[in-house]
Formats: sequence, structure tokens, C-alpha cells
Amino acid sequence: MTVTEPDPEAVRAFWSEFAAASGVTGEPVEVFAFGDSARMADELGALVVAGTKQATAGLLADYDAESEPLPQVGDHEVVHLADGRPVAVIRNTEVRVAPLSSVDERFAWDEGEGDRSLAYWMDAHERFFRRRCAALGIDFDHSLPVVLVRFATVWPPPHTQL
Repeated sequence: MTVTEPDPEAVRAFWSEFAAASGVTGEPVEVFAFGDSARMADELGALVVAGTKQATAGLLADYDAESEPLPQVGDHEVVHLADGRPVAVIRNTEVRVAPLSSVDERFAWDEGEGDRSLAYWMDAHERFFRRRCAALGIDFDHSLPVVLVRFATVWPPPHTQL
């Protein structure tokens, strides 16, 4: 199964419900699924809804390759699952660019994946970043700059189940 593009009407309805409850105006800065597979999109999306996953990391080279602006503190984004269903609104609380090797135990914990240890985080992210580097035609290195984002899940309300 591949990750499906979200239905614009479903995203609009989801965002409207959030906006009406929160008073936030405007549109989401981005609508996206986490990871590079349907399984990852669903697993990581569920962790966001549960409030376990409150951080993410991406290669700076991916942003550059797509001419995509970096996330900003205060941005609201909609997370969707592999089937395109929107499941969460997140608000970025911290954004920084740093070498991959600088990720610490606290950031690994905040990402909420696996056993939440730095060792697990490094192993999983090295595999992911090696795939991304191969796709981008660049060499993997632990000094590669990564975009480290912390966020808060602001919708749906806590304890919502998928």
C-alpha cells in the first residue's frame, strides 16, 4: 500500500472543525504524512494523535531539493494517515538545523518512536536517512544537517482514538 494524497474536502472539513474550536484563522502551512511508507505514515500518525510523538527530523537536503521552506515556530500543519485521512493538527514549537550527530536523548524521547532511546532513534533514522540520501544522490554522513522540529498536538483533543 502506498500513501494516498489527502482529500482536499476532508482536510478542509477537519481544519474547519479545529479552527472553530480553537479560534485559529488562516490555513494549515502544510498537510503531510510522516515517513516514507504507508506503514510508517499510519504508525507515526497514531503516535501523534496519542501525544507520544512530539518531534520529527528531516534532512535539510530534502527541503533544498524540493525548494521547500523550512518549518517555522508557530506553524500549524495537518497530519494524515496513509489512506489520506487527516488525523491531527500540530503546532511547531521549536525548529533548528543541526548535524545528525548532535541529536540527544531528549529529542529521541520526544520523537516517541520504538523504545524512545537514542540508540533506537539513531538506528531507525540512519536507515531512513540513508534511503533519502540514495534517492537524492548524496552520500550519507553523520554530520549531515537535519531539521529538528518539536511540536504540540493541538487537535483533536487529548484521548481521541483513531
